[in-house]
Amino acid sequence: MIVWINGTHGAGKSTTSALVQELLPNSRVFDAEKVGEVLMDIAPALPDLGNFQHWDPWRPLVVETARRLLEYTGGTLVIPMTVLVESYWREISAGLDGYGIPVQHFVLHADEQTLRDRIQKDKVLGPSSFRMAYVEPYADAAEAWLHAEAEVIDTTRISPELAARRIAERVLRRHADVKGGS
Repeated sequence: MIVWINGTHGAGKSTTSALVQELLPNSRVFDAEKVGEVLMDIAPALPDLGNFQHWDPWRPLVVETARRLLEYTGGTLVIPMTVLVESYWREISAGLDGYGIPVQHFVLHADEQTLRDRIQKDKVLGPSSFRMAYVEPYADAAEAWLHAEAEVIDTTRISPELAARRIAERVLRRHADVKGGS
């Protein structure tokens, strides 16, 4: 199965995903951004569309890579990846569904000021106008479709450890429910 951890920059996806992976047996973190980085390395460069997610190959390559990884390793893939364009999420989730891969979709949410503060004070990446530019599109997506599509974990006032525990508990509960219903 896949545990997709969505949300914008500063919500805690990378940190939380690593912690979720530690809590879920036989799980691995797959950073779908690496697929975008591969596409960014093509020479001559693909058209500049502002974000690798806009390149048509990215979405099916994420699906295919996830499918092949699960086929090879089994278990659970934890994927920390922001997807704010609804049609892109539909394409990815439909692709995974077409392979019979269940996806449990979470969104890490934090209020706007908290996101801006986290991005501005990030000790690893430093302040980033690129990351800051996604705060408003995230709010728009959250209101329009994203929060209705996923289980929302508000990280505004909780630690990444607690967010990870909540996600792992929900994943394990769902897994037990599915096994119990089979």
